[in-house]
Amino acid sequence: MERLFHCRNRRSISLFIRKVEITVNEKPKLKRGLKSRHVTMIAIGGAIGTGLFLGSGSAIRSAGPSIILSYLIVGIITFFMMRALGELILADPESHSFLESIKKYLGKRAEFIAGWIYWACWLSLAMADLTATGIYLRYWFPWLPQWVGPLVIVVLLMLINMVNVGLFGELESWFSMIKVIAIIALIITGAIMILLQTHVKGGIVSLTNLVSHGGFFLTGPWGFLLSFQMVVFAFVLAEIVGQTASETANPQEDIPKAINTLPVRIGLFYVGSMIAIMSVYPWNEITTTSSPFVQVFTGIGVTAAAGVLNFVVLTAAMSATNSAIFSTSRSMYSLARNGHAPEKLGKLTKKAIPMNALTTSSLILFVVVILNYVMPAKIFDVVSTVSTICFVIVWIMIMFAHIVYRKKNKNNLGKFRMPGYPLTSWLTIVFYFAVLILLFFIPSTQLALIISILFVVVLAISYNFVPKNVS
Repeated sequence: MERLFHCRNRRSISLFIRKVEITVNEKPKLKRGLKSRHVTMIAIGGAIGTGLFLGSGSAIRSAGPSIILSYLIVGIITFFMMRALGELILADPESHSFLESIKKYLGKRAEFIAGWIYWACWLSLAMADLTATGIYLRYWFPWLPQWVGPLVIVVLLMLINMVNVGLFGELESWFSMIKVIAIIALIITGAIMILLQTHVKGGIVSLTNLVSHGGFFLTGPWGFLLSFQMVVFAFVLAEIVGQTASETANPQEDIPKAINTLPVRIGLFYVGSMIAIMSVYPWNEITTTSSPFVQVFTGIGVTAAAGVLNFVVLTAAMSATNSAIFSTSRSMYSLARNGHAPEKLGKLTKKAIPMNALTTSSLILFVVVILNYVMPAKIFDVVSTVSTICFVIVWIMIMFAHIVYRKKNKNNLGKFRMPGYPLTSWLTIVFYFAVLILLFFIPSTQLALIISILFVVVLAISYNFVPKNVS
């Protein structure tokens, strides 16, 4: 009996030691803490951001009512890109981001370029959104220095992202919900005012306002084309779904659902809100200095709604910043895991948070505090252009990776596929290249395009000199 006891005891100790060894040696992985609701709302939050709430003003001034067609075209192209992205990440849901798909099908150099471009774009976009938060806060607190808002918000969001991914998902869900409610309220209000032919300061609310102030294409073909830069910028956060694959509880169901709802969001949120805005208020009186959503209600004499909408656009900017902090940390984490960044940035905490990557990206964001102290808020326009260009480059790389994937896996494709392949894939690539060419002929965006291209070249060359930590 005693011998049996000792035998069992030794066996228990042995098993315990093996479990400890496995625990010690096992590398922590990103946890699947994002639920279906989180993924869907993150996708919505990505597609609805500062580009719509703030950038739509300059787009309306460029194209007039034809901006509706611009949003529709870019929305369809974005849907194709997202379907290609969805097919890629669902082919290997264990991958940490679409960057690993680019590595698999385009090579390590392409992954290196795409990874750092994506990280830099999100970082600069976050700086623009943080600048916007400082401006929005001054609506209520005109005495508040513009740099205070970005300082407080970046610290707050950094701490929230340090807790766990579920909290990020929950916060982003609420941010997105506020934006959705505000846009739906605007569309419903506009529809009621159209049906009742409500009299406002600008005249009678009617769909005829879309053509009664010079016509649908008043600014001509060139004005219509000029709008595409800002319209594309409005969609630059849509691909964040590709960064949540490894942290999604049920990616095979949740990610397709999030991607497939994109056409509905396009129709309702973008096209619907533009129709509502320009039906209620003359489009030629909309300025670029503030959100058209705020201007409409101020212009028709409903000033109380201006404060509410300012809160919404503030929330939108915080949402975009929150997504940027999440995305930059995961991008840097993926780069480190694949040997394209210092190894320390690829480590996870016990709570599966890439703390080093998160802290590094967040600390760089503090530069925006200094910029808001020494520079005017005009940096938003510059950064939005740079971000647009860099995101377009990444999207092109995603599309090429998808084409290579389809060629290599003709007989082993998943259920979630790109519709209309290969025509839709090449159409998407041609469109994105056309946008880049267009930006070269616009004086205000030409320099940003040249700098972005040079940045790509520098990254391509510098890859040869970067130590490879991972084979």
